[in-house]
Amino acid sequence: MKLKINDGGRAIAGYKGNTGDCVCRSIAIATEQDYKKVYDDLIAVKNSMRQTKKIKDSHPRTGVNKKVYDTYLKQLGWQWIPTMGIGTGCKFHLKKDELPNGNLIVRLSRHITAVINGVINDTYDPSRDGTRCVYGYYTNK
Repeated sequence: MKLKINDGGRAIAGYKGNTGDCVCRSIAIATEQDYKKVYDDLIAVKNSMRQTKKIKDSHPRTGVNKKVYDTYLKQLGWQWIPTMGIGTGCKFHLKKDELPNGNLIVRLSRHITAVINGVINDTYDPSRDGTRCVYGYYTNK
């Protein structure tokens, strides 16, 4: 897959340094929203949820809990498409011919990335030369 280096507007929003913001960054890119808006929205969704330890520790800068970003994306009208189940093995990889066109938010092991019409939009190439397994993706179609 081709790679477009894209921080989702993080630097323009005034954020600096290295961080674990792949969820916020990917959502900003795929939904074409302002990074700061997504950042603030994820905090608001987190604060509206029952505060378990995992939810309380969730933050756009250091890692967003799956329940938080799933709730947020569903509020935006995005749909989760699983590509892997327990015991099924890896059937989809981060490869252009294995994912549909459109704006996608793709869940990988320990990472989330945006894929726009077959092009990875991220701060680095997470594809592992097309061998990285895709657990599923969010789409707005």
